[in-house]
Amino acid sequence: MNANPDVQLPAVSVIMPVLNEERHLRGAVQAILAQEYAGEMEVVIALGPSADRTDEIAAELVAEDPRVHTVPNPTGRTPAALNAAIKASRHPIVVRVDGHGILSPNYIATAVRLLEETGAQNVGGIMHAEGENDWEHAVAAAMTSKIGVGNAAFHTGGAAQQAETVYLGVFRREALEQQGGYNEEFIRAQDWELNFRIREAGGLIWFSPELKVSYRPRPSVKALAKQYKDYGRWRHVVARYHAGSINLRYLAPPTAVCAIAAGLVLGVLVTPWALVVPGGYLAAIAAGSVPAGKGLPLKARLQIPVALATMHMFWGYGFLTSPRSLARKVIASRRPAVLSAS
Repeated sequence: MNANPDVQLPAVSVIMPVLNEERHLRGAVQAILAQEYAGEMEVVIALGPSADRTDEIAAELVAEDPRVHTVPNPTGRTPAALNAAIKASRHPIVVRVDGHGILSPNYIATAVRLLEETGAQNVGGIMHAEGENDWEHAVAAAMTSKIGVGNAAFHTGGAAQQAETVYLGVFRREALEQQGGYNEEFIRAQDWELNFRIREAGGLIWFSPELKVSYRPRPSVKALAKQYKDYGRWRHVVARYHAGSINLRYLAPPTAVCAIAAGLVLGVLVTPWALVVPGGYLAAIAAGSVPAGKGLPLKARLQIPVALATMHMFWGYGFLTSPRSLARKVIASRRPAVLSAS
C-alpha cells in the first residue's frame, strides 16, 4: 500500500512464462491482480506450446480483466518467453513470476520500496515451497531444509544483503533493456547469467526475506528428478561459463553420487565394508528428514528421504553428465555486460 497518497507509485509490468500450468495458472494470476499496490499494473503471460488447458485458462483471464495480456512463445523455452513478455510490456518496473508461483499480498509494494531504498537494479526474496498433498509437502520440506539445499538464502531465508542472484526478481526496466534481456541459450540458470551481467555493469542485486513467493513443488518423483537433473546439468554449464562461481555446496551432490556409486560397486565386488558409504548417506537423510518434517502428517514425513535422495542424486548426476559441447555453445553466445553511458 502507498503510505503517502501524494507520492505517485511507478507502474509495474508482471511477466509470466507458462507451459502446462493449468493446475496453478489461475491462482498465480489472481494473486498478482489482488496485490496491495496502488500503482498501475499489467500482467503479460507468455504462452508456450502447452498440452493441457493452459491456453484456455489464459484466454479466460484475459477476458475477465483488461490488465491481463498474452504473447506467444512458440519455442516453449523460459528465457525466450521472458524476452517476449518484456518486449510486449511497457512499465518501468518489471516483476518476474512463474506460472506455479503465488506472490504474497504485499510483494510488489515491498519490492518497489526496496528498489528505491537500496538503489538496486533487481531485488528478490524467498522461494517458499508449499505443497498441496503428502508428496508435495515432503518435497517442500526438503527444499526448505539445509540438508536439502545447503545454505541458499532464497530457500532457507537469511538477512537482507547483496547477492549474486535472486529468485525470480523485480527489475528496473532500464537494467533489462541495457543488458538486452535474457540470454536465450540458457535454458536453465538464465536468472544467474542475467544477474551476472547486471553485476558486471556495476548494478546491485539485493536479497530480502521480506519478499516471499509461494512455490508449488513438482507433483511426482519423475518430475522432481527431471527438474533437479536439469538444475545440475545447467549449474555445470554455469561453472564452465564462469569459473569463479562454483563452491563446495555445488560440489556436494556430484561428490555424493560418485561416493555412493563407488561404495555400491566395491561393496558387491570387493568388501561389504564399502557399503558403509551408501548406508551412511541413507542414515543421514533419514535423520535429517526428522526436523525437516516437523508438523507434517506421517505419510508426508516418510516421503522426505525419497525427496532428498531424488534431489541430491539427480542434481549430482546432471552435473556429472553435463556435456562440454553444451557449455561451449553457451560460452559462444556470451554477451558482455553493457555499461551505462552515464
